[in-house]
Amino acid sequence: MKTALTIAGSDSSGGAGIQADIKTMTMNGVFAMSAVTALTAQNTTGVTAISTVEPQFLSQQIDAVFQDIRPGAVKIGMVASDALIRVIAERLRHYGAENIVVDPVMVATSGSSLMETEAVAALKQELLPMAALVTPNIPEAEVLSGMAIRSEADMEAAAKKICAESGCAVLCKGGHSLSDANDLLCVEGRCRWFYGKRIQNPNTHGTGCTLSSAIAANLAKGFSLTDSVQRAKDYISGALAAMLDLGAGRGPMNHAFALTGEFAKEAE
Repeated sequence: MKTALTIAGSDSSGGAGIQADIKTMTMNGVFAMSAVTALTAQNTTGVTAISTVEPQFLSQQIDAVFQDIRPGAVKIGMVASDALIRVIAERLRHYGAENIVVDPVMVATSGSSLMETEAVAALKQELLPMAALVTPNIPEAEVLSGMAIRSEADMEAAAKKICAESGCAVLCKGGHSLSDANDLLCVEGRCRWFYGKRIQNPNTHGTGCTLSSAIAANLAKGFSLTDSVQRAKDYISGALAAMLDLGAGRGPMNHAFALTGEFAKEAE
């Protein structure tokens, strides 16, 4: 069985973070492992507290995984501090990790800040150059590129700039009132649009975690980057369309378990 590692924060509501990552990786047919960067007290309405782990302990978690069950892909999510980012980068370089997908979680869907200012610089300097793919949403792409994004042309310009500066591929995610559900993949300066239909589902907590984890899972299974992105988009679209709902309409949709078609068959 193929394997994948998520390095991210825990979400006590279960809809995002490592909980969503593990569910998604499992449902996409790989064995999921985790290294926790932070504990959070959060739900779909906001984050009330964050407790980050010590850098040495994060290093030990990563060592424990690589020294026993080497992951075929690594997804990196919420990392709040530059010290933790530098530890992750050092350990992944040490082990020659491959198929690294970085989801630059800077702000939660609810609007809560999840990354220190210094960590953004460390992310650009340490993690992106070693990544196969970075998956920013529009606000995150604006931070990484230093550009305002108001149109699809702006998305292309920002993605190309991030790609050129970091050396990794960029999947700039649509939404946020721009480009509907269309995502833009930029690889070595060449762009390709992945078109999707916006689904009117209010339960979108953790969708970014789910998409990046699905991409990492498919990379671990040997699919190309382009195919992995398409499969991940198909997966999350099916999950959103299933309209799962918990908690009187306010809870996480638990989209990681919404399976349709070939993904359900693969997970059986």
